[in-house]
Amino acid sequence: MPQLNLTVNGRAMVVDAEPSTLLVDLLRGPLALTGTHQGCDTGQCGACTVLVDGQSVKACSMLAVQAAGCAVTTVEGLAAADGTLHPIQQAFVNCHGLQCGFCTPGMMMTAACLLSRNPRPSDGEVAEALEGNLCRCTGYVNIVAAVQQAATTMAGAQA
Repeated sequence: MPQLNLTVNGRAMVVDAEPSTLLVDLLRGPLALTGTHQGCDTGQCGACTVLVDGQSVKACSMLAVQAAGCAVTTVEGLAAADGTLHPIQQAFVNCHGLQCGFCTPGMMMTAACLLSRNPRPSDGEVAEALEGNLCRCTGYVNIVAAVQQAATTMAGAQA
């Protein structure tokens, strides 16, 4: 079984993984990072979205070996070490950008990718970025509001 060297949520790791192991299975299994949700297993719902070297990736459509040497960030990695929520996480709470919560980690990770590239997106740009993330509960209005609130908060922190 190959050993993979990767960084997950800022921590360097060496893990064993079969060549056929999906990244989502590695994260949820041996690494016990269950915030990454496993939804459709076909790359359609976006619940498993994580960041790989800063790019949003659907972890159900990527082999773990493809992440070797990369930095992977999961929803657990957004929060500060002391447990303080990231502005994206706090905005989802503040704006009630979730109901059942199943899609929320993927939405947050997609938002993190968007805001790293475009710190002041329009509502249309937020909606376009979230196209690959499906929510069956909220109608997206509160999700877009949460991303916009996070953008404002993050912009204020950088000023």
